[in-house]
Amino acid sequence: MRTLRLFVYCSALLAGTACCALAQSQAHPTDTIIVIPFANASGAPGLQWISEAFPALLSQRLASPNIFPLTRDDRMRAYDRAGIPPEVQPSRATVYRLVEAMDVDYVILGRFTFDGRSFTATAQPLDMQHRKLLPEVTETGGLIDLINIQTALAWDLLHAIEPTVPVDRHSFVNGTPPVRLDAFENYIRGITTGTNAERIPHLREAVRLNPSYTEAWLRLGRAYFDERQYDETISALSHVPSTDPGAGEANFDLGVAAYYVGDFSRAESALNFVALRLPLPEVYSNMGAVAIHLGKQKDATEYFQKAAQADSNDADYRFNLGLVLSQTGARSEAAEQLKQCLMLSPTDTEARAFLDELPDTTRSSRLPSERIKTNYDENTFRQLYLGIQAAAEERLAKTDPATHAVFHVGRGQELLAQGFVAEAQKQFEEAVALDAASAEAHAGLARALEAANDITAARVEAEKALAIRIFVDPLLLLARLDLRDNKADDAALSIDRALKLDPANSSARTLKRAVAAKLAEKAPPVTN
Repeated sequence: MRTLRLFVYCSALLAGTACCALAQSQAHPTDTIIVIPFANASGAPGLQWISEAFPALLSQRLASPNIFPLTRDDRMRAYDRAGIPPEVQPSRATVYRLVEAMDVDYVILGRFTFDGRSFTATAQPLDMQHRKLLPEVTETGGLIDLINIQTALAWDLLHAIEPTVPVDRHSFVNGTPPVRLDAFENYIRGITTGTNAERIPHLREAVRLNPSYTEAWLRLGRAYFDERQYDETISALSHVPSTDPGAGEANFDLGVAAYYVGDFSRAESALNFVALRLPLPEVYSNMGAVAIHLGKQKDATEYFQKAAQADSNDADYRFNLGLVLSQTGARSEAAEQLKQCLMLSPTDTEARAFLDELPDTTRSSRLPSERIKTNYDENTFRQLYLGIQAAAEERLAKTDPATHAVFHVGRGQELLAQGFVAEAQKQFEEAVALDAASAEAHAGLARALEAANDITAARVEAEKALAIRIFVDPLLLLARLDLRDNKADDAALSIDRALKLDPANSSARTLKRAVAAKLAEKAPPVTN
């Protein structure tokens, strides 16, 4: 059910732009890959953990804007559906049937040997689209250099899949964060053991040995979260930097943990970070729950409405919206939401009791608690999004780059309006790559960069748009940036130019009032 809802949500995001142009994406395709545990061909004891080490590290090293690796959880779900035990090394024929159902572009197969002195790893990509094996790649070294061997192997695989990738081998191998081998071993043992009680000691040891090991902190935080050890969850996840690919998941769990311990300001900050990155309905719903405790009922109502609009089939979102509406005195609207909740979940006794008591204003102190979502599945969302995007573009006919760019501009505008800043930015970047003379592409990219708080780059793109054509959007963006930088005079000039082009533009008029107020603050006092 969860996957179906995500599918509907992703489909809705693309529906608004799928017909805005006829194009087929060739500029920056995103390939999905899955790395299968490497076979231990050495027979040496104590090395079985290395089989799982290859998927973990190669997936991290291969991840890029154009390569989307599936996770171990994705693989475990596929194994479970196929009835394959996690510890079994499937044959190539079984792997082929398995991943064919997963609809991935490449599968990485491999093996390793160790003769007591030299460790050798061999990998081979299987191109699922063209049904062929690409040439094998091999790296050799000492066992103590395992991570460097794996990183070099990742570079080999990257060039096998994308021969034109610009990064050189030396920069790739030396540009990855260092990880101690003993910490890495503990991390792998931590993610592959069965229970959280078994995972936590290994993951704690990994971060003790390697305090900057972000992936280990993330998994440790999740293990604590699953055990409802929320103070420990917050402590662990605070080590995940905002620039890390796992920052969205980390901040979601941190936000929920902070909610449960009553630190609502911290919960608000963490969930707001996630909403700017990937505004899924569960993020909005949890932000609404936090807003209630901060006394921000208006914000809570808006967040719950966004969640319910994004996923109209989730009863909890309807329940939460009914709860906050009842708190603001909108009892008839609250009753309607609770009825919708019961239509979706007829056995919800709490919602039934709440609806029955709703007309009695004397029972307001008995309001139930808002419902929190604890499942954040960014990876599944991105898989579905990529699949739907690829299917949408496959239906489009080939056309000239300018028309193709129009398609990506339209998609970028739709995504930006939905709050998907990173995805919108990529669409605008593809539009610029296809047609550098598109003023709309540069202006859209400027807006996405502004939303991502990359102010310098946003200004550059707005100026590029204006160099091609003078129009309102980039002028207003420059005005906002100038106002932000306390350059009210420059902002006023941009706004005046915008109003000459569109005298009725409400955004320009609003900005003009803000600039006038700022200029009034700078004016010298009148003396008699």
